[in-house]
Amino acid sequence: MSTEPSAAAPAVGQRTTAAPTGGLRLDFRAGRWIEHWNPEDTAQWEGEGRAIARRNLAWSIFAEFLGFVIWQLWSIVVVSLPAAGFKFDTSQTFWLISMPSLVGATLRIPYTFMVSRFGGRNWTIFSALLLLIPALGLAACVSNPSTPFWVMLLAAGLAGFGGGNFASSMANITFFYPAKEKGWALGLNAAGGNLGAAVSQLAVPIAVSLTAVVVTGVTGTKNGGATLAMAGLMWVPLILIAAFGAWRNMHNLSNAKGDVAGSLAALKEPHLWIVAFLYIGTFGSFIGFSGVFPKLIKDLFPTYSTFAVGAAALSLAFLGPLVGSLARPYGGKLADRFGGARITVGSFAVMAVVTLGLIATLPLKNFWLFLVLFLTLFAASGIGNGSTYRMIPVIFARASRAAKAGAAPSYTARLSSAALGLISAIGAYGGFAIPQLLGASSSATGSYVPAFFGFVGAYALMLVVSWACYLRRGSAVARTGA
Repeated sequence: MSTEPSAAAPAVGQRTTAAPTGGLRLDFRAGRWIEHWNPEDTAQWEGEGRAIARRNLAWSIFAEFLGFVIWQLWSIVVVSLPAAGFKFDTSQTFWLISMPSLVGATLRIPYTFMVSRFGGRNWTIFSALLLLIPALGLAACVSNPSTPFWVMLLAAGLAGFGGGNFASSMANITFFYPAKEKGWALGLNAAGGNLGAAVSQLAVPIAVSLTAVVVTGVTGTKNGGATLAMAGLMWVPLILIAAFGAWRNMHNLSNAKGDVAGSLAALKEPHLWIVAFLYIGTFGSFIGFSGVFPKLIKDLFPTYSTFAVGAAALSLAFLGPLVGSLARPYGGKLADRFGGARITVGSFAVMAVVTLGLIATLPLKNFWLFLVLFLTLFAASGIGNGSTYRMIPVIFARASRAAKAGAAPSYTARLSSAALGLISAIGAYGGFAIPQLLGASSSATGSYVPAFFGFVGAYALMLVVSWACYLRRGSAVARTGA
């Protein structure tokens, strides 16, 4: 594999030029800025571009992975707060679960433009270091049971920094790869980030329980708050490694320009709001149920909330986001073969049927049946994520041609790119809505069933909308094969 030239790290103020590759020459400037980057130039890409892109992708995935880890921390911690001496009611608990999604979804919009303003490498370093704030803030809050609720809510909101990282990471990587490899790179970047939700739910209970064993062995007493603080502290070294790795290995591209005009044009396009509505149902379900899954297991099946594995405690809640993350790439592949609209409609159908199955079988109080049904729901949402995302370029290519006769490919690409960022931000608000609806249902009726019925209705509506707009025979977009 080609390696980056030694000139890529010149002395301060020095400007160097890479050796000719037969294509466009890359200029490396201080601060690891690259000029004349063009992945569509075959000679440049094969000569040294691919190696540079892969290195940036690897560190982007690692930083985004940690972003998802931090984003999901409170979903795991809240189930342990009562044992640590905290006394919050149901509504307060679900606010702690949903606040990171609310902030993260909102931050995705400005984060999309940070790469063009500051450089991909520079923003990855800064956004990674920002994760120290929610990690250390969580540790400080849970260490003291007298911490006021508003302080806890503020700390939970700061975890939204991790949700924003997805938008800037995707915006950055899209500039590094040629069109023929962009889908693969962005899919890998997204899947690697999503896995952070699963890893955090797997690793945190184990680390906290092992810390409790050590603390008890040393002091002879249990300190729930002090051991729970490990949920945030354990990620600090990895965050520092991610920031250092980005500083040492990543690059800024001088031609990575944001497209505010493209975003404004996309906002005027009705299809943006239609697809965003569908994405709330797919990605919003994935991130929302990832957040509440540990709480649902704790409330409905307390005996199965954790399993002892030696001295460690293991929660099976991690299986949900794991299945959803792994299913996402297959949604894209199925969409490539059968069309995104067909797979999206099928996903909503499965999600609605499975949710009805959950409602019907909850009285049986069978944990393993509950787990299988919920994992199927996660898989369907993951497949829907991939298929809905695949629909966006096709739909906006059709929409741009209809709105602007003879539209150039560059205009279509700008519109699609802007739509991808905005739709990912809007869809993430589902991560706020689902915990809030479940919390309201529990507070009002003492049961989660009314909220599940609401989800069935939403999935049915989304199925009808996706069929009517993108699959129904005679609809304009259906002819494009979206």
